[in-house]
Amino acid sequence: MEKKKVGIIFGGKSAEHEVSLQSAKNIVDAIDRDKFEVVLIGIDKEGKWHLNEPSSYLLHADNPKLIQLNKSNETVAIVPGEKEKQFIQTSNAAKLDELDVVFPIVHGTLGEDGSLQGMLRLADLPFVGPDVLASSVCMDKDIAKRLLQAAGINVANGIVYRKNEQQEINYETVAEQLGTPMFIKPANQGSSVGISKVTTEEEFYQGVKEAFNYDHKIVIEECIIGREIECSVLGNEEPKASLLGEILPQTEFYSYESKYIDEKGADLAIPADVSEETTKRVQEIAIQAFKVLECEGLARVDFFLTEAGEIYLNEVNTLPGFTKISMYPKLWEVSGLSYQDLITTLIELAIDRHQQDHQLKSSLWD
Repeated sequence: MEKKKVGIIFGGKSAEHEVSLQSAKNIVDAIDRDKFEVVLIGIDKEGKWHLNEPSSYLLHADNPKLIQLNKSNETVAIVPGEKEKQFIQTSNAAKLDELDVVFPIVHGTLGEDGSLQGMLRLADLPFVGPDVLASSVCMDKDIAKRLLQAAGINVANGIVYRKNEQQEINYETVAEQLGTPMFIKPANQGSSVGISKVTTEEEFYQGVKEAFNYDHKIVIEECIIGREIECSVLGNEEPKASLLGEILPQTEFYSYESKYIDEKGADLAIPADVSEETTKRVQEIAIQAFKVLECEGLARVDFFLTEAGEIYLNEVNTLPGFTKISMYPKLWEVSGLSYQDLITTLIELAIDRHQQDHQLKSSLWD
C-alpha cells in the first residue's frame, strides 16, 4: 500500500510556539512510518512557513526551555484551489508533492482558533482536529461557556470585560460577586498563558493588566475548589471518552511551565482515583460538551471535581499538547490506545470527514 503524505504544520506566531515544537517532535517520533511519509512545515514567530527536513527541523530539541525552530532556506506558500500544487516553494515556484492530509499542531492563536483550519478548508485539504466553528468557539472561553451553560453543563461563574471597559473594572465589585481567590484569564489563549490566580487588590489589577497583554477580552472567574480532572475525547459522529486523569500541581496552579517545561511541576495520576460512577458521569459530560461545541476528531475536556461530588467543566481544548508530559495521549495510552495508533486514528478520522464533506452538494445544478 502506498504511504500517505502527512503534512505536519507546527510552530506559529502565538505565545505557545515552543509547546507546538515539542508536540511536533513527539508526533514525528511516534508516527507509523510504514503507513505515512512526513512532510514538515514549520511556521516561525514572524509567520513565515518553512519547508523543513526531518533530520534538522529543530534546535535544542531535547530542552523545552531552549527548543527552537531551525529556519530553513526554503519557505513555502499555500495555493487555495490548486489541487495539484497546494504548496509551492517561494524561491522558484516549484510545487511540493500533493499532501493527503495535514496534522496541524499549531497551538494557540492563529493555530487552534479556526484561522488555520479555515485556510486548510479553502485549500481542500483534510486535516486533523475540529473544523472552523468548533475551533473558534472553544478558543473563546466566554462564548464556549455560554453554549455549555445553555446545554445545562456546570461551569464556573464569571464576568467578561473588554479592553475599552478597563477603567470600569473594580476589585471590590468583582470580589463581592465572585469571592476570592479568583482567576483572571485572556478569553482567547490556552496553556495557562496570561492567567493569574489573585487574592489581593494589588494582584487583581496586575492580573487584569497581564491578561489584557494577550487579548482584547478577558474573563474573571470564581475559584472552584476541587480536584483537577481531565478526559480525552476521540471521534467524529460517535466520539469516545478515555479514562480520567488527575492533575496534582506542585505549584499554586497548573501553569504554563508546569504543563510543558517542568516535568516536576505537577504529578499526573493516570488513571485518576475516582469511583466508577464518577468516571462514567465525567465521560458522559465530556462527550456531551464535545457534541455541543461541534467538535470532531479530538479534544481534551478539563473539569473540577468538588469534595461534594459536583462536576464543573473548566474548558475544552481542541488541539491539546502532544508533548511527552501531555495528558491527552497519556490518557489514551492507559485506555488501551498506543501513541502510534492514536496518531493513525486521528489521521483516518480527518480523511473520513473530508470524504464525507465531498459527498455534499456544492451546486444547485449538480
